[in-house]
Amino acid sequence: MENILPNHLVIIPDGNRRWAKQHGLDPWLGHEEGAKNIENLVRKAFDLGIRNLSFWGSSIDNLTKRPLEEKRELLRIYEQYFQRLLESKDIFEKQARINVIGRWREQFPQKLKSILEDGIEKTKSHVKCTLNFFLAYNGDDEMVETIKKIVGSGVSPEKIDGDLVKQNLMTAELPAVDFLIRTGKEAHLSAGFMMWDTANSELFFADQYFPDFGIAHLEEALDDFSLRRRKKGA
Repeated sequence: MENILPNHLVIIPDGNRRWAKQHGLDPWLGHEEGAKNIENLVRKAFDLGIRNLSFWGSSIDNLTKRPLEEKRELLRIYEQYFQRLLESKDIFEKQARINVIGRWREQFPQKLKSILEDGIEKTKSHVKCTLNFFLAYNGDDEMVETIKKIVGSGVSPEKIDGDLVKQNLMTAELPAVDFLIRTGKEAHLSAGFMMWDTANSELFFADQYFPDFGIAHLEEALDDFSLRRRKKGA
């Protein structure tokens, strides 16, 4: 039987800091290992035929409440990773369009913002698949802003429906999430991540910290998804 793949796969890469602690390392070295792992998972997911792949890189709290040194190192890792991503032939061979979603323009230094803007611009005509990064993003913040936009537009309450909500989300151009994988050994969601788009998602909680969540673990999770009977609220 042929495996059924999710159209939109989200990975919440949790456990970088705990992985570093487990190995007696500084927290940012866990983030660095996680960034390396993303490259392998992106390549494999696109090779398998997944058309929409998303990673939650950081919440707003990650950037406002973590120690200054860790935040500084995290931004450095982002710079290196996204610069390397733009130089990767995979993005152009797979015709993957890069999207960056969240309040990163408010939170990030100019050099990093320029790198991200460059990636968005250089891949904007790609149509085969999307690679989405959620940076300085909270789902509850997204919903509050969506409500403000709808109210501010002056639309009458009786005209508000699900389509209108979707059109005003930060994720307006992305399809609903079919499958969400969270690594890190903890079976929960955080900060309302993509709360509208994950309403009918299948969930998978991996037993590995993200740096240890390899290609074999991704394939195992996808095999699990293919065996599920999706009810979508029915």
